[in-house]
Amino acid sequence: MTTRLDQPREMRRTVLPRPHYDPESFGRLSERIARFLGTARFLVYMTVFVAVWLLWNALAPPGWRFDPYPFIFLTLMLSLQASYAAPLILLAQNRQDDRDRVQYEQDRGRNDRTIADTEYLTREIAGLRIALNEVATRDFLRSELQQLVRELDGKDQHPTLS
Repeated sequence: MTTRLDQPREMRRTVLPRPHYDPESFGRLSERIARFLGTARFLVYMTVFVAVWLLWNALAPPGWRFDPYPFIFLTLMLSLQASYAAPLILLAQNRQDDRDRVQYEQDRGRNDRTIADTEYLTREIAGLRIALNEVATRDFLRSELQQLVRELDGKDQHPTLS
């Protein structure tokens, strides 16, 4: 049977039920954790935790030590912490990328509208300038009237021979 790309896949039956969770809530939680992992406070807490662990297991009486010298359990704990931290940070980055992509698309649309509005206003201003060149201005009318008055005054002063 060939797989058609224009058809949804059939639901597969699984032996174990898939856990249901809210991806948005999980994403917000992962962002909060990733934000905390990137702070100086986390580094200080982690440094204090490791220092206390090392000091306890190096200086405590032998009966109280729970992780002797090569500190295998500490290595396991730090590896476990790193194995959870990396995917949480990647998930937070992916969510930020999605938000950035949406913001970029909105900015692009806004810029396109701004360019279109600017081009429209430029055409309107050019049209107004052309129209104003064809309209008689107040100064033009004043000068024309003054010239007519001078011509009429000049005709009154020079009687014509009839």
